[in-house]
Amino acid sequence: MKNRDRDCEEIEEIDDLDDLDDLLRTELEGLQGTEILVITESDQLSLFGQTFRPIFCGTVFEVNPGSLTLFPVQIKLVNAPFFNFPTPLSIPLEKIAQFTPGFNCDDRIPLT
Repeated sequence: MKNRDRDCEEIEEIDDLDDLDDLLRTELEGLQGTEILVITESDQLSLFGQTFRPIFCGTVFEVNPGSLTLFPVQIKLVNAPFFNFPTPLSIPLEKIAQFTPGFNCDDRIPLT
């Protein structure tokens, strides 16, 4: 509980979005090479004519100022929950709503 209080204090001290992006980027850089579940802000996205919830799972491949790249990456589609995207996928940091480090991409999760 002590670490959690410290983390909350750090977040309260952040004055602008640039500081928040730097904090997020630093945390994600420490996760390079590990699997992560990422949910973006959009309610839904469209790809190959299929609308889906923006839930991605993959290995943190690269972290740049302003973006996170996952590869290999799965898009969690209702019809194909283990769809492997064929290329690296970059996500803007400001569009990340939630992420869960250490998530096993082979785990099934409810998508409906």
